Amino acid sequence: MISIIFRRSLLFLFCLSLNFAQAQGKQKDLTANAEQIIFDSDMGPDYDDAGAITLLHAFADEGRIKILATIASTRYENVAAVLNVFNTYFHRPEIPIAVPHKNGLLLRDWQHWTDTLVAKYPHHIKSNAEVPEPVNLYRKILSAAADTSISIVTVGFLTNLAGLLKSAPDQYSSLTGNELVKKKVKRLVSMGGRFPSGKEFNIDRDAAASIYTYEHWPTPVWFSGFEIGEKIKTGLPLIHNDAIRNSPVKDVFRICIPLAAEDSAGRKSWDETAVLVAATGYSPYYTLKEGRIQIAADGSNTWNDSGKGQFHLVEKWPPEKVQMMINDLIQHKPE
Repeated sequence: MISIIFRRSLLFLFCLSLNFAQAQGKQKDLTANAEQIIFDSDMGPDYDDAGAITLLHAFADEGRIKILATIASTRYENVAAVLNVFNTYFHRPEIPIAVPHKNGLLLRDWQHWTDTLVAKYPHHIKSNAEVPEPVNLYRKILSAAADTSISIVTVGFLTNLAGLLKSAPDQYSSLTGNELVKKKVKRLVSMGGRFPSGKEFNIDRDAAASIYTYEHWPTPVWFSGFEIGEKIKTGLPLIHNDAIRNSPVKDVFRICIPLAAEDSAGRKSWDETAVLVAATGYSPYYTLKEGRIQIAADGSNTWNDSGKGQFHLVEKWPPEKVQMMINDLIQHKPE
């Protein structure tokens, strides 16, 4: 009897070790092919950015992506600290951060969730003055990267990217900004615009930068439009999950959802969809419609179906199914 139990125990341990080895092998395979991502965000005024950066870290923990930088397109005091709070919570405090010291918009959250995070959670970056300008960080990272290896995810204003495209050769590269992007960037994934036409916040608030960026961007662009994230409402399972405590992500949704009647069923998840497709691809959730965005001086946009090189997402899965995925992902706890 003892020998039977012993053999069964050995068999169990062998199977356990085999499963662990297979899991480790899959992790290594994913990590070897991980998407290299720079994340550019208007972190607070809105709070779907908090959900988006959580997805970013969840996919990084899976080995699907590597986060090269988290960059702000707003410049209110403490935005660098807020980004550092999230990166620290997810055990990546070393991720480079940049903030536009002069050109970024001063918009911030009216619910004051950013103040709460900075007061409550650890972060070693205390001031925007401690971090570089976005264009400098972009050029430093891109110059050191392999060709066509980087995806940029922008879920905020296009201020930084317009500045990058206009940038001159410097200590990092002899290439102009446009040349550097063309050589190093695989694609730009943008939460921006309404399709086929309309007006959307990220495009509208710095319309001049949006126009310049999308007229001159030299690599493919995927747009997750307003109409995609509008139907996906998330956050309620997170704030009702008693197993998650001392989480800046939970605190953001816990503070903000009760303050707006339109969020009673959850916050619309625009930014999360951009991170989702950047990390995992657009299929099976969406298809792509090729064309080109056209932006008027007032920030409104239309879509030119005969254009080339730009694409906007078209729903394939029901929004409720994507909503379930995102609700699960924003409950991700640091490993």
